[in-house]
Order: sequence, then structure tokens, then C-alpha cells
Amino acid sequence: MNVFADIRAMVVTALEAMMSEGALPAGLSLANVTVEPPRDAAHGDMATNAAMVLAKPAGQKPRDIADALAARLVADARIDAAEVAGPGFLNLRLAPSVWASVIPAVLEAGAAFGSAPAGSGQKINVEYVSANPTGPLHVGHTRGAVFGDALAGLLEFVGNEVTREYYINDGGAQVDVLARSVYLRYLEAHGQEVAFPDGTYPGDYLIPVGQALKDKVGDAFVDMGEQGWLAEVREFATEAMMQLIRDDLAALGVEMDVFYSEKSLYGTGRIEGAIAALDGKGLIYEGRLEPPKGKLPEDWEAREQTLFRSTAHGDDVDRPVKKSDGAWTYFAPDIAYHYDKVERGFDALIDVFGADHGGYVKRMQAAVSALSDGRVPLDIKLTQLVKLYKNGEPFKMSKRAGTFVTLRDVIDEVGADVTRFTMLTRKNDAPLDFDFAKATEQSKDNPVFYVQYAHARIASVMRKAQGDISDAQLAAADLSALSHEAELGLLRKAAEWPRLVESAATAHEPHRVAFYLYDLASAFHALQHLGKMEPELRFLREDAPEVTEARLALIRSVQLVIAAGLGILGVTPANEM
Repeated sequence: MNVFADIRAMVVTALEAMMSEGALPAGLSLANVTVEPPRDAAHGDMATNAAMVLAKPAGQKPRDIADALAARLVADARIDAAEVAGPGFLNLRLAPSVWASVIPAVLEAGAAFGSAPAGSGQKINVEYVSANPTGPLHVGHTRGAVFGDALAGLLEFVGNEVTREYYINDGGAQVDVLARSVYLRYLEAHGQEVAFPDGTYPGDYLIPVGQALKDKVGDAFVDMGEQGWLAEVREFATEAMMQLIRDDLAALGVEMDVFYSEKSLYGTGRIEGAIAALDGKGLIYEGRLEPPKGKLPEDWEAREQTLFRSTAHGDDVDRPVKKSDGAWTYFAPDIAYHYDKVERGFDALIDVFGADHGGYVKRMQAAVSALSDGRVPLDIKLTQLVKLYKNGEPFKMSKRAGTFVTLRDVIDEVGADVTRFTMLTRKNDAPLDFDFAKATEQSKDNPVFYVQYAHARIASVMRKAQGDISDAQLAAADLSALSHEAELGLLRKAAEWPRLVESAATAHEPHRVAFYLYDLASAFHALQHLGKMEPELRFLREDAPEVTEARLALIRSVQLVIAAGLGILGVTPANEM
């Protein structure tokens, strides 16, 4: 049940009647007509822009359209009042029974309220994390992992079939560096003193990997030249790092459906096939690029390269796919990887990148547009940096990693639930300050605590309620007792959930769910606080069982919505705190 969608349908029906009767010109597009909460709650329950968007194409004054529309809407029992405001906005006040009807809908649907049947939407691939397999995940990866996983959960909730995917960057030179770093730890495990040259990975996390390599091959590699051990150690080290990454993700509650190896693209014809597909569309040519911005002509040597005509699909410049020496550029395997996604039949692709990949957005979107003939959209979401603090002071680096704070550092400090929710308290492309002390304090200023506490408080009230009251029993309660403005305000906020979750999914913005849950929790806490000051507003009233049942139905509905939202974010609802 979506009250906003129902009222919009009512508005559209009224407008169509006006067109059929000649009050409005026939054939007007109603696609841009919206019904949403007004900016100021004092103006009403909902507002529609119908008169404003139709005035110009109809050749009429907005207020004239609004007045005529208002007269039709108030004839419906669901509308208590329709008031024209400003140049032609129409504010609507709904009958209390409309809001009350939300409660049985929530209680019957449970935590699935606001969701859509699985498979009713699109087949979507969400690729996120995709960190180089050279070490443990750091705090930047943590934000991308949380955002990507929450986005996948959000898209699933509204009916899409979602594949969570990790692209293993195991085809580049950094994996050779990893292998050499593990080899040094291997020699160390044999009692040798080693020094880590610049560019290698000196973190302590490779100590057990070097020991594991020793346990596997003994001293076979000790006096062997690099050409003898590099390939085997590279594979051994990569798998060890990927297991470490899988364990880190599991600790955060992230489970991938697919781990896709970049290395699998080489020597298999997949890169060649993707480039050939672009060539078949006339988008591959031999040419020379202009010097990059900031390069003086004398510093630039133009070379003949194989180029992708990405400007034909919205990019700023064409992009090289093969170097002058015949080797593939980094872009080429990425094209092949996304071509594989297109060939797997996804309706839409989403990539979650770190902030430093902003320059990659247009070229990758151009490639997917070209490979799919514009059929498959690619949305690339960038996650900005996270700054860590503890009691207002910068959080110290990880000894284990050597140079950065790891995902495990964060989880060990505050837990997975707090980590996930806190990472979603800002939009993905906005910087995030993460203060460990604030993330664990029990106050209204801590969103995750405030939302969890609302869920736990409701659970406590339900336990105290006399008898075993089922959701089915509460769904049949007489809700006419819910008349206080604080009760109705909480009910209206809960009713916004289907609209909110749909708009958040459309915009690919799971942080909206976190913001909404905080607002819903605030409305609940406000009502609960009123009950302390005014006994007649308490949830449990021994002198008024009908009132008690109605209020239990209300707060149980709120609890189910909170549970649904937390489920999308991957946070476990708390029943006790």
C-alpha cells in the first residue's frame, strides 16, 4: 500500500475527467504531476504541482486549474480539504481513516511492507569494493562495501534481481609486487633478515602468508631465481589475500555472488572480442591523441595508438585501448569485463568506485553505451573519503597494515552494525567524518543508537503488553482512538515508507533510508516522551484496553518499518539495549 501513489492516482483520474469534459485540453501529459509531502507540514498532508505543470501546455492560469481540481478532489471521502496556495500549488488534507488504513497494511505485510515481488523489476549487476588483492581492506573500501551492499539490498527490496559482484584486479603489475613481498616474508620465515624495497608491501599481514608458503613448499624457493617461483607465488599470494578480503567482508556482513578475475580475460580472446565488437561498430581506429591538459608541446610525444572513439558516446576525448608497443592499456580489460556483463543479460549496471576514479566515469559509460547500443545504462557511484576520529582526535594508523586503518580495525572498535549505519549517514559523494566515540554514544546525536533504541523500546512495550497479541489481532484493532497529533504524525511518517524506498531505489541513494529511519525514530521517541508527561498518552492503558490495542498496532507497525529499513542497510534490529 502506497498512500502517496493512491492519492496521485486520484489526482490523475480527476485531471483526466477534466480533459474529457473540456475543462482542460485533451491529450495533456500527466507524467510530471507529483503528489508528495509539503515542505511545511502545517500546509497539509500532501501537495500536488498539477496546476503548475499543466498551466502552460493548457494555456490557462495555474490557480484556475488548481481551483477546479480542488473542487473535484474534496468530493472524495478520502480528502478532508484541498487548499490552493501561492501561484497554484494545491495542498491536501487527508481524512484520518486514510492514514489509519496504513496500519493493517503494515501488520499484514510485516517487514515486507513497501517491497515489490522478487523479479518484478530489472536484472541489475552491482559491482563494488573490487580492491586490489594486495592487502586487507581499508576504511575507504569499507565505505564502498557498505554503500554497495546497501544499494544492492535497496534494489532487491523494490523487486529487482540483483547480482553482487567483486572484480579481482589480479591482472596487473601490482600482483607481481605482492608476490615479491610475500617471497620476502617467506625468506624471513626461513630465518633470513630481509629489507623491503620502496614499492613493496611491508605490512605485518603478510607474515602468516610467508609462513604458509614455507609450510607448503618448504625451502624449495629459497635459492631459486625469481623466474622459477614468481608465477606460483603470485597465485598463492593472490588467493591468500582474496581469502583475507572475503573474511573481512563477511565480518561486515557482505556476501558477494560473483568474484570475477581480471586475469581470466587475458589469453582467452575476451579482450580481443570486446575490441572487435567496437571495431564492428566503426569505433576503433589508429590515431594520435592531443597532449593532456597541462602538458607543454615539447614534453609530449604523440604516438600512433589504437583508439576507441568514445566521444561518439559522450566522452570528452577518445581513449587508447592499445599502446604503441602493442600491449593493451588498462582500459582494454575493463571494456572486456563490462562487455561480459552486457552479454550476461543485465538490464542495468552499477559500479561503485572510490573518489580517485572520477576520471574513469565517462570513458566507462561510453564503452557500455557502445557495446550495448545504448540499451544498458551504467551508473557509476563515487564514494568520497572517510576521516576517522576518536574523541575528536585523528585515529592512529594500523600497526597490522603498516600504512592505513583497516576494515577490521573499524569493526573491532564499534562493531559491524554501527559501522554500516554510520557509513550511510552521508550521501556517498560527500566526505564523511567517522568519530568512534560519537558512533557508540547513547544519545539522540548518534543516529544508529537512536534508531536501534526505538526498535528496542517498542519490543519492550510489546513484551509488557498483557497477553500474547498477534499482528493479526492488532490489524483488526479499532484505530479511531488514534487522534492525538503526535500519533497521527508518527502514522504519517510510517506511511511515507513505500514512497521513500521507491524514490531512494530510483536515485540509487540508500542514505535516504538511514535519514528516514532517524526521522521515524524521532517521531516515535517524541510520542513516547509525551506519554511520560501525559498519562493518557501512554502506550499501555489498563483503564482503556481499546486505546492500548490501537497504540500497540501503531507502534508495532513502526517497528516493522524500522526493521525493514535496517534490513536494507544490513543492520540487525535490536530487541534489547
